[in-house]
Amino acid sequence: MANWTASDIPPQRGRTAVVTGTGGLGFEDALALSRAGANVIIAGRSAAKGAAAVHQIRQIVPDAAVRFEALDLASLDSIAAFGKRLRASIGELDLLINNAGVMTPPKRRMTADGFELQFGTNHLGHFALTAQLLPLLRKAGRPRVVTLSSVAARGAAIHFDDLQSERSYQPMVAYGQSKLACLMFALELQRRSDAAGWGIQSIAAHPGISRTDLLPNGAGTWSAVGLVRRVLWFLFQPAPQGALPTLFAATSPQAQGGAYYGPDKLAETRGYPAVAKAPRQALDTGSAGRLWMESERLTHGHFSVDEAQDANVAAGRTTHPR
Repeated sequence: MANWTASDIPPQRGRTAVVTGTGGLGFEDALALSRAGANVIIAGRSAAKGAAAVHQIRQIVPDAAVRFEALDLASLDSIAAFGKRLRASIGELDLLINNAGVMTPPKRRMTADGFELQFGTNHLGHFALTAQLLPLLRKAGRPRVVTLSSVAARGAAIHFDDLQSERSYQPMVAYGQSKLACLMFALELQRRSDAAGWGIQSIAAHPGISRTDLLPNGAGTWSAVGLVRRVLWFLFQPAPQGALPTLFAATSPQAQGGAYYGPDKLAETRGYPAVAKAPRQALDTGSAGRLWMESERLTHGHFSVDEAQDANVAAGRTTHPR
């Protein structure tokens, strides 16, 4: 694993990947997978940004098999429509990278379904998306789901009594909760895959501190954190470097299901992929199970465990958990 780079990605020809997010780390993931020969679907909210990302990748990789699909992770209807389109257009899915995210909007905002924007997009949106795509993942030979967490998860907690930050909204607290939830989801998905025989490798990753537009897009260009990103840019590693833990988790034969990967230097803020240290609260299986059940209830999503339930998901009939 020492100094692993994108040049170490094994050939991906014949494999299909969905990457959420049109810029930053998502773009770097899609570019690297395209170079390796994968069929890549970039999923994002902005058609213009999606078209630009596809065009840029094809400029670099002329024979890239890459396309854009509209997906708004802040809308359960959009997620369901995306899942329906994919189930009609592809036979199986080898790789899902749950990458897109929202970070620290200064004022509390809500998704189309009334969730706090960061928790609703970063965790609940990807939870619902993974449920929608589970039938396609189960049909693949060696499927993987990679979900992005963050160093912000270290000091975070899941506030079950105020998941939507209705009583108190602090941007970084809400962001940390959403990214801790992403990590707990990734670990719990592996446990449930093992128990149910889904055959899915679920892996978590984080990019350290990377030079993307996530901070200024969320908090604003002239916010304190936006200014830090612009003025102290040299503290942030380039996006292609930040994408390496995700790409390692997504493609390396050495990557293990249920593991967590991040950069190997300076308290996991930069460097090359290595095993990351999961915070103690992320390893609480009781809380992870509670979060899973609450996520199912909120999204009306269901991770099927048999072929009959797979058929219900494929038909767009989601069910409330029992």
